[in-house]
Amino acid sequence: MSQRVERVSELVKRELSMVLERHYRMDNAILTVHEVRATPDLKQCFAYVGIISTKGNEEAIIEKLNKDRGFIQKEVHKRVIMKNSPQIFFRLDKSVEKGVRIINALDNLPPPADPLPEGEEEPDFK
Repeated sequence: MSQRVERVSELVKRELSMVLERHYRMDNAILTVHEVRATPDLKQCFAYVGIISTKGNEEAIIEKLNKDRGFIQKEVHKRVIMKNSPQIFFRLDKSVEKGVRIINALDNLPPPADPLPEGEEEPDFK
């Protein structure tokens, strides 16, 4: 990825995060923009949004963001001045969900075995 594409991606990510924080506060969900990937021609950006929700309605939230894309793009493009502003498409980032599952699995592991009694040594398996 070129340096310009990376800079545009980071700038759109920062401004998109601010727009979502300002205009899309939800009582039952927390939205986080994890990554924005711009295409090499800078005509499209794919925003990967992590959602922590109590109702399990992550797909519905992504649909709403894609439906309201025109308003969101207008707000972002007010702050990101470019000759051709990229179209923004929202995708669900499931890495948060995977992380929570891993943490829960680690929490449910059995406790470690008791240490060896005093005076005993671990066997050498060489």
